[in-house]
Amino acid sequence: MKLLCLSNGHGEDIIAVRILQELQQLAPTVEISALPIVGEGRAYCQIDIPLAGETKTMPSGGFIYMDNQQLVRDIQGGLVGLTLSQIRVVRQWGQSGGQILAVGDIVPLLFGWLSGAPYAFVGTAKSEYYVRDEVGFLPHRPLGDRLARSLGSIYWPWERWMMTHPRCKAVIPRDRITAQCLKHWQIPVFDLGNPMMDGLEPGGSYHVPTQVEDSSQGQSPFSLLLLPGSRPPEAYANWELILQGMPNLMATFRNLPLQFLGAIAPGLDPDPLVKTLLNQGWKSSSTPLLAADPTALCFTQKNATLVLTQQAYNDCLHQADLAIAMAGTATEQFVGLGKPALIIPGQGPQFTPAFAEAQTRLLGPSVILVEQPTQIARAIQLLLENPDRLQLIAENGPRRMGKPGAAHRIAACLLENLLRSM
Repeated sequence: MKLLCLSNGHGEDIIAVRILQELQQLAPTVEISALPIVGEGRAYCQIDIPLAGETKTMPSGGFIYMDNQQLVRDIQGGLVGLTLSQIRVVRQWGQSGGQILAVGDIVPLLFGWLSGAPYAFVGTAKSEYYVRDEVGFLPHRPLGDRLARSLGSIYWPWERWMMTHPRCKAVIPRDRITAQCLKHWQIPVFDLGNPMMDGLEPGGSYHVPTQVEDSSQGQSPFSLLLLPGSRPPEAYANWELILQGMPNLMATFRNLPLQFLGAIAPGLDPDPLVKTLLNQGWKSSSTPLLAADPTALCFTQKNATLVLTQQAYNDCLHQADLAIAMAGTATEQFVGLGKPALIIPGQGPQFTPAFAEAQTRLLGPSVILVEQPTQIARAIQLLLENPDRLQLIAENGPRRMGKPGAAHRIAACLLENLLRSM
């Protein structure tokens, strides 16, 4: 049996890899290859899954749907030729008797259909939460979402048609509410959870000390996770924006030790981040850190300690009480743990005002949108004064993001419904 995995973005690559790792455990004889439609597919290379065709990083980073200018740049960068080459690969794969796993949005789903092979679709980009929640439809939403409401699903009719095609053997949406909606059509829907919540277990030994604990009568620090995103140069601009909210935070909570955890993507250069910190009055510190990341950098200012780490993401997720975020997947994972996140719209290409607004719908009461960094402190104050809201957030996140173990459940579903369908 042969399986070609299609995905269209860094986050989708990671989700696909988690599923494929579980599939390798369940069926080690399956021959697996991958074709990342967006980016270079480094996540696949890390687990030695071969790439089946040409890959290339486009100027937009995969966010052409947010900015028409990005689409123009991608076309100038060779998007058309790359797409045609990739379509040839999937058609050849289908002609050779292989099967397709499409992870992401309509693009890999379309490629799966064009392949002529049996295919399964893991839908990571769309959710009914964009237009409704468990109570009913959301009011006053963008035109496209209002059209989706009138058509009965966040998935357009042509997308649903590809899901109902006889060669489509399984459709796994990202959440239960979307799965329940798709069951109104003749679609092989499986409600198996979201692989985003897999692999987030903490190392267990990570603790960031703070230099102000002793002067605060043993009071535990209030821990905030800083998530600027993963793509340069946008992440560097987001980092500067997030740090603009720190002076108000330190003044508002001056009697409380603050602990900022900068969970920085491994692909980012820490030097621009450090430069911004030093320019804003942070002092480098030699405070020792524990084993989770011996390379982490520590800084202090007034009643706050700030740590930059590129190796202890999971530990930071679990240790933090709240996140200040300008990220996609990372924000969703943090919220999925039942914790609140404050988000700030940026300049993009990913975390634009439109993206931030859409994220408030996707994640509901777990995220709080603030227009300016200077509003962060007051927003946190109001949140901490509202225990009912905190309880709602604790329940909402896990419900929207699902329980861990989805990758294993999806792999078992693929084995049963796609790979044994021939």
